[in-house]
Amino acid sequence: MLGLGTQAGRLCYQKTMATKVALLHLEVSIDDAMSLKDKRRVVKSFKDRLAHAHNVSVAEVDYLDSTRRALLAVAMVGNDGRYLEGALQQIVNTARANHGWVLLNHEIEII
Repeated sequence: MLGLGTQAGRLCYQKTMATKVALLHLEVSIDDAMSLKDKRRVVKSFKDRLAHAHNVSVAEVDYLDSTRRALLAVAMVGNDGRYLEGALQQIVNTARANHGWVLLNHEIEII
């Protein structure tokens, strides 16, 4: 999007940012985990696969001391909100199909 501005006394065009940030929260239950080490192995494996396959940032953000529950945040940046939402929906489908856990809840937010 272009706008008008002034620079050193002359009229110039300024481009405004069209950046979108997409955020996905995945709440999962890891029923087979007997220790934090078991849980972190499952979570790390999924995080590594996602980051490599989809070029996203992934972090465990809650339930850090729980042995059987995790909340993951997945972030993407782009300029097309529809594309970002579709890409995150694919990640939800991947999380739902993951055999290491049960997907309890997910939320997609475009900022």
